[in-house]
Amino acid sequence: MRAHEAGALHAEAGHRGPSWLREPDDVNALYPGLWSAGVARDDDGVLRVAGVSVKELATEFGTPLYVIDEDDFRARARAFRSAFGAVLGGADVYYAGKAFLSVATARWVADEGLNLDVCSGGELAVALRAGFPAARIGLHGNNKSVAELVRALDAGVGRIIVDSFEEIDRLATLAAARDVRAAVLVRTKVGVEAHTHEYIATAHEDQKFGFSIASGEAAEAVRAVLRSPSLRLLGLHSHIGSQIYDTAGFEVAARRVLGLQAAVRDEHRLELPELDLGGGFGIAYTSQDDPQPPAALAAGLAEIIEHECAGYGLAVPRLSVEPGRAIAGPSTFTLYEAGTVKSVPLDGGASRRYVAVDGGMSDNIRTALYDADYSCTLASRGSSAAPVLSRVVGKHCESGDIVVKDEFLPGDVAAGDLIAVPGTGAYCRSMASTYNHVPRAAVVAVRAGDARLIMRRETEDDLLALDVG
Repeated sequence: MRAHEAGALHAEAGHRGPSWLREPDDVNALYPGLWSAGVARDDDGVLRVAGVSVKELATEFGTPLYVIDEDDFRARARAFRSAFGAVLGGADVYYAGKAFLSVATARWVADEGLNLDVCSGGELAVALRAGFPAARIGLHGNNKSVAELVRALDAGVGRIIVDSFEEIDRLATLAAARDVRAAVLVRTKVGVEAHTHEYIATAHEDQKFGFSIASGEAAEAVRAVLRSPSLRLLGLHSHIGSQIYDTAGFEVAARRVLGLQAAVRDEHRLELPELDLGGGFGIAYTSQDDPQPPAALAAGLAEIIEHECAGYGLAVPRLSVEPGRAIAGPSTFTLYEAGTVKSVPLDGGASRRYVAVDGGMSDNIRTALYDADYSCTLASRGSSAAPVLSRVVGKHCESGDIVVKDEFLPGDVAAGDLIAVPGTGAYCRSMASTYNHVPRAAVVAVRAGDARLIMRRETEDDLLALDVG
């Protein structure tokens, strides 16, 4: 356990940066794996998205600003639908709304033929406001309230992923009172240690989600669901974590979940029709990351499931997956304005350049929370200055308020320049805060030369409206 965020970051990178980071030949070049398809530089070096200049966006909407390339978001959603629809007789894709959800994005997801996962009453409210078909919604959560379960049942949500024995009893009682039969999946813990940060690994035994397969809890949860006439068991659910780049962990998870499915068949003479292997598919935040495309993920998971089902003598269940980050993340960048630039002396006569921007950990907590890496670029102009290793930091009263730990920026970056950070579409706006009473940033969708506001910027009046004195 590190003692202090800033101290750990200083110790890890030093003044030379991490080992994977290379000084660019052209500091204006955009690393293609990090940006949405609609992002490019114009002849003056200004970043444009779907034909719209970031200068125009900053002038009209202000900064910090989340900028979504709508066509890119939709294309990624279609790619998952197409890839998984082509395997195992057709698999279902549920967009994980926790990554980023708004009325607009919920409608995009519906338009592109995906289903939707929500994990709170608030996310469900957004989906329903968007007119998302309730039968295509799944409700997650390890501590769903009575009000949330009631709203889900009354709306006709298509499936509820149960996470505790108390919830099974609670849901059964609520469903019986409404004379409905709620469709459920049992969330399991498969004991897989995903190669990710401990806070986003969700399938090992010592954590809050699901029922342990190894202890027999999951089998007992299945029995509890089957005993209730107001519950209908669709299948089993497993989610091993987030920001995962290969299918090795899914192989172990599928083997253990399908082993339980075979045990259910043998005990209850019932072959469960569905299997959800969750999401967690990784994206590229920096040049060190190498995610797999949806087609490769779909083919890999299909091969695993077919092999394991053959071994257990099971019919292949209908697969579902839950990408969120892999759709929303690369489609979005955050646009900041630089305010101050200064060099800080380090040991051995070295120094580190700090570029402070007008946002920070209130609009992107992931660097501080998960030790996440990001990239960035000077967005408002081209530069012929030499690249200088820089750290992009926020305006909040925390030494750990770091947006980009290490990246090469032009040596002439100055106050008033615009800085763009790619890959911020997932878990940035959805985890945003008003720390230091800084209002949350706006979200703009850009498509075919047109920019439209989909979530307005908070104001000080919004903050004060909640303060009843």
